[in-house]
Amino acid sequence: MNKAELIEIVAKEADLSKAAADKALSAIIAAVVKTVSKGDTVTLVGFGTFKSSKRAARIGRNPQTGKELKIAATTVPRFTAGATFKASVAGKKAAKKK
Repeated sequence: MNKAELIEIVAKEADLSKAAADKALSAIIAAVVKTVSKGDTVTLVGFGTFKSSKRAARIGRNPQTGKELKIAATTVPRFTAGATFKASVAGKKAAKKK
């Protein structure tokens, strides 16, 4: 599924125009990107958590030559799926917390 297909589904399910659904989806994506870029976490209960993670500098290898090269430290985005999402993908019902 691509963004256009997602917009079409959101528009149909939420009874919105495609333009309104596109605007809403774009706003959500922009908010998540902005928040995670600042180092904060975005948690959507049941769906998952978006956060940033630091990746340490390391030594890599050029696969063509075998020569070692330095890979700089960087910050990368991470997504961790929530319990409901995991259960749905696995074809199971989510376990309820006590």
